[in-house]
Amino acid sequence: MLHFVYAAVNFLILAAILVLFGRKIALGIFRTRRERLEAELDEAERIEAELAREGNDLPEIPGTYSDEIPADAREEAAAIRRRGEEDAEAVRKKTEDTLLGMRREALFDVRAKALDSVIERAAELLRGEPYQSVLREKEEAFADEIVRRMEITPGDIAYLKRHDILYVTLTSARELPQSIVDRIGKRAEEMLAEVGGKQSYWVKVDPELIGGFRFRVGDTVYDFTVADRLYRVRSAMAKRPLTGNETPEQLAADLLDGILSGAADGSMREFQLGRVLSVSDGICWMDGLADIMYGEVVEFECGERGMILDIEMDRIGCIVYGRYERVESGTKVRRVGRIASVPVGEELLGRVVDPLGNALDGQGRIFTAERRPIECPAPSIPDRASVSRPLHTGIKAVDALVPIGRGQRELIIGDRQTGKTSLAIDAILNQKGTGTVCIYVAIGQKDSTVAEIRDKLTRHGAMDYTTIVCAPASASASIQYIAPFAGAAMGEYFMYKGRDALIVYDDLSKHAVAYRELSLLLERPSGREAYPGDVFYLHARLLERAAQLSPENGGGSLTALPIIETQAGDISAYIPTNVISITDGQIFLDSDLFNEGQRPAVNVGLSVSRVGGAAQTKLMKQISGTLRLDLAQYRELLGFTQFGSDVDEDTRKALEAGRRMMAALRQNRYVPLPDWKEALLLFAVSEGYAKDADPADMDGFGAHLTERMETLYPDTVKRLMNGARLSEEEKDGLRRILDEICEKSDADGSGEAA
Repeated sequence: MLHFVYAAVNFLILAAILVLFGRKIALGIFRTRRERLEAELDEAERIEAELAREGNDLPEIPGTYSDEIPADAREEAAAIRRRGEEDAEAVRKKTEDTLLGMRREALFDVRAKALDSVIERAAELLRGEPYQSVLREKEEAFADEIVRRMEITPGDIAYLKRHDILYVTLTSARELPQSIVDRIGKRAEEMLAEVGGKQSYWVKVDPELIGGFRFRVGDTVYDFTVADRLYRVRSAMAKRPLTGNETPEQLAADLLDGILSGAADGSMREFQLGRVLSVSDGICWMDGLADIMYGEVVEFECGERGMILDIEMDRIGCIVYGRYERVESGTKVRRVGRIASVPVGEELLGRVVDPLGNALDGQGRIFTAERRPIECPAPSIPDRASVSRPLHTGIKAVDALVPIGRGQRELIIGDRQTGKTSLAIDAILNQKGTGTVCIYVAIGQKDSTVAEIRDKLTRHGAMDYTTIVCAPASASASIQYIAPFAGAAMGEYFMYKGRDALIVYDDLSKHAVAYRELSLLLERPSGREAYPGDVFYLHARLLERAAQLSPENGGGSLTALPIIETQAGDISAYIPTNVISITDGQIFLDSDLFNEGQRPAVNVGLSVSRVGGAAQTKLMKQISGTLRLDLAQYRELLGFTQFGSDVDEDTRKALEAGRRMMAALRQNRYVPLPDWKEALLLFAVSEGYAKDADPADMDGFGAHLTERMETLYPDTVKRLMNGARLSEEEKDGLRRILDEICEKSDADGSGEAA
């Protein structure tokens, strides 16, 4: 145990150095950011003071004046005051979170700089006495461990069959005793003789290892060096979370504990090393790493990481996550020992992250307790249940004509600028208060577009249950490639926890282009439209992960809304036909309908939901039962009569009814409706109660109708909210109510608006 005492004495000296230098670094960083922090606080106080003044300016409502002030005015004043208090609390909370995030980031910078300084100083101290003497005493034990664990891997045997030689190297920080060199060499010779390999044993000295020695057989490395221990300490310390309330002294103590425990750790680390052959356009070719698996993570000497995407006989293809310019030919690359994964959990909700789980919203780093592989097997058939629970989007044209169920995969397809993203965002907004977690994956979008979407979600209170995974157009093809798989892993976390999740892939057309680029760079043969032949399998294994789990498996669900962009409405192109055949239906947005002002521009003839009425409430299924046929008949009649002037009375009535129904299906962006309001409006229009309403003001008709229903007939509203099928008596009662509402509207002089 004497060497632990020596090590502790050395690192106590480091403690004093770290406290001094760490304090200076912290003060420097905090000084540069102090003005911005104070400005944030001043702005928050100003807003809070203004809100308070506005609240004080509101009319007081003492009980003695209750007869003088109308009830509407009292309610409005109280609502304004409540909104002011909520806004003030939101500003205060946002400011506190911002300050905490900025302080946490400052501490990260402090720790990173202090860690570099301390590791460098520790390396200098560990090169001298008494630590080197302690290492020399343990060399015999290290050699025994290597002799015991040394083996030839299947990858080494495959290499021997092609090259007839396997290099065995013993590298140490100083010259080793000949007895140790001979003992290790003898065991290596015996091992090579067993598999028929030529004798190849090299002994080298490398002072950069600081202490200990490293033994390499083919690709496999058995490492007892101080350099590797310091590398492990650095990696572990960089991943430790911070609360934002630590002091420089606490950071110093934390670093010292980590370095002391890591440097004193005498355990051996076994890993595989390879070599970079070439790198260009985000693709790295390597040799070695014979036992590596598809999708595994590797780390380069420069610190960048990548994922294995191609395994050939003599080389391995890898995509580089970060800046591939930093990766140089001839440098070493090591296996990390795990499949590519992303952080998952509640901590990601409300955040904007990249496909690797790194924060992009400036609110500090994200630390989660769990990770999931980005590629997981889809739930098996026995683990699934039928799709029977509706996922309401709040969009009349979707919920009535092409309903979506929880666990379904419904494609949104159409030309550019036809409202595909808006439809998906409305579906996310409508999940507020339902407990459904939403994930929006932006693939190849502009940064400004993603920022606008985040602003919309924040203003409508939807970011609290939403995660945005952003792989913008400026990102590399490799980052865009893994983005939807990372989003699926984040959604699967909640599905397997028994919760409901909704994921939007916007869009898979750009994802296919990114995969085509990677495949061509990996020298894979191209097929139709230059896409690789496995692009269908790519999207199939992604979308199959959306499912409704059985009650025995928790009953959670993951609903997928992939988006595909077409060219001139051509749904017969390669990628659209692929995804159409994979999904459970599609919502086709027609550019002609969009230009006519029909928004959302859902083409009834080409849109379909293969789940159908199983994904609707019984009320909506009853009311919209004949709606699709009626609209199809209307479109057909419209095509026959657009060039004619004389039509019979029945045709005119059918055209008028169809025109009003199409107007009723129009809906503005970001205003999703509850299911019962949609059903009530469609019932009223189909029954002819909107015959006097202006088609251009159908929103006004619907708002007037629901307002009167909520005010005058709350029991009927509760019955509609229940979503159960209406009996004939209940339908007759609803017709009488609508008659009364229309009569009162006419009597009030609002019949034209109603």
